[in-house]
Amino acid sequence: MEIRSLYDQPVFDHTLSRVEKLTDESQPQWGKMDVAQMMSHCAEVLDVSNGKPLKNTPFLVKLFKGYIKKMVVGPKPYAKSTRTHPQYLQTGTKDFQREKQHLLNSLARFKELEGQKTEHALFGELTREEKGWGMYKHLDHHLVQFGV
Repeated sequence: MEIRSLYDQPVFDHTLSRVEKLTDESQPQWGKMDVAQMMSHCAEVLDVSNGKPLKNTPFLVKLFKGYIKKMVVGPKPYAKSTRTHPQYLQTGTKDFQREKQHLLNSLARFKELEGQKTEHALFGELTREEKGWGMYKHLDHHLVQFGV
């Protein structure tokens, strides 16, 4: 998998164009989330990366945070249907347009914070490279999941 960064403007712009291709009819190629839930999930991950607190982290997640960080910022792609933090789980009905706008706003905020130190609630301080790649890798995983 080629390492890219959401901090690189062409990569950021291409990612935005992929998000814009999503419709309320977009169907997952794997997994349980519908498209609105997926966008809500991705926005929440970005929001935590942008400094939002991460609540109710299970003890085992805290214990294995170094291993989890390596999965997040490492070069290997995510496996399909990988488990996630409880705060990132999205269930119930979500409004497609609202969640799409939330995701776009979270992406814009991510880009605005470039160069500023923000502590990740689980991993602590991340380098610019780790943060730009980790957020791209996660979002790309879900955009591929929905065929864009």
